[in-house]
Amino acid sequence: MKILNSSWQPVLEIGRLAVAIALAFPALSACKRKVGTTAVVRPVRSIVVEKRQVTDPKVVSGHVRARNEVNLAFRISGRIVERKADVGDKVEAGQTVALLDAEVERNTRNSAQADVAAARASLDQSEAFERRQKQLLNEKVISPNEYDVALRQLKTTKAQLDAAEARLKSAEEQLSYTELKSDAAGVITDKGAEVGEVVPPGKMVLQVAQQSGRDGVFDVPAEAIRDGLAIGAEGEVWLADNPQIKTSGRVREISPQADPVTRNYQIKAELTDPPPGMFLGATILGRLKLGPDKVIEIPSSALTMTENKAAVWVVNANDQRVRRRGIMIARYAPDSVIVTDGLNSGERVVTAGVQELHEGQAVKLLGGDQ
Repeated sequence: MKILNSSWQPVLEIGRLAVAIALAFPALSACKRKVGTTAVVRPVRSIVVEKRQVTDPKVVSGHVRARNEVNLAFRISGRIVERKADVGDKVEAGQTVALLDAEVERNTRNSAQADVAAARASLDQSEAFERRQKQLLNEKVISPNEYDVALRQLKTTKAQLDAAEARLKSAEEQLSYTELKSDAAGVITDKGAEVGEVVPPGKMVLQVAQQSGRDGVFDVPAEAIRDGLAIGAEGEVWLADNPQIKTSGRVREISPQADPVTRNYQIKAELTDPPPGMFLGATILGRLKLGPDKVIEIPSSALTMTENKAAVWVVNANDQRVRRRGIMIARYAPDSVIVTDGLNSGERVVTAGVQELHEGQAVKLLGGDQ
């Protein structure tokens, strides 16, 4: 056997090293594949959601208005000769507040009175004539046809008297229209015509805020109505410049149509015993309570998106893996959202770490989560 020269020893060492590396490479690759397939468990924070009553009060601005405001106007046209009340004056029910020139109406009334007097005189004459003719008929001095003439004349004069009295009543009514009276007690808040002005029928002369109560009038967005604001809702009302002057209110009317400019809805809240300092027209603030609904409230940090819709990660209690689920949001609060659909009481929702999760990922609940 031929012994190799010592000069070949480095070559042999290099060969054995290459064989060792080649044999070790598959083992290293297998280890790498094994590490890559190990599932990553993400630590997350979470909460268990529960349905509860949520009443989210809204603060809106408005003003004080009389519950009933009436525009006083004449029912006929004419020239105003006197106005007996001005803005700020208190009036009583039935009090005369303005007068029209009534000369024409008064003459018409006087003429109707004369017609009535003439008709009564004719009726008296016809009644006397009928009585005489009836007596002569009983004595068989005249024929029944002659008596019928007297009876017909009596009926005609009665009808003429009825017509004259109707014309008199109409004339007196027209004359009464020249006086403008307040229908109820209240205070004058506005005027629409001056003395000497010729006004048509129905033109506002004075506006009266009746003393039948006061309302707080507010403009609210449609969202408030959708969130549960309804007739009967109660709240607190106070002056914008003096929060110490306050009272309670109860919604009694909600406009069915939005304002064409602001797109808000007008509501009227009946004020309970408004204090003396809460004057008509004063600017007020109201905290109106929405109708209580059973909803779920979650932190805003729990929100994610799925197909451009709001969603959350729900933790499966059996395998501690997460599933993305779409939800329906009723409204947003400063640090949370109100959910009306998509979640059930007792489910666990991830509140921190939502951006690092994927469908079916295993998670570890951090300490302190309940």
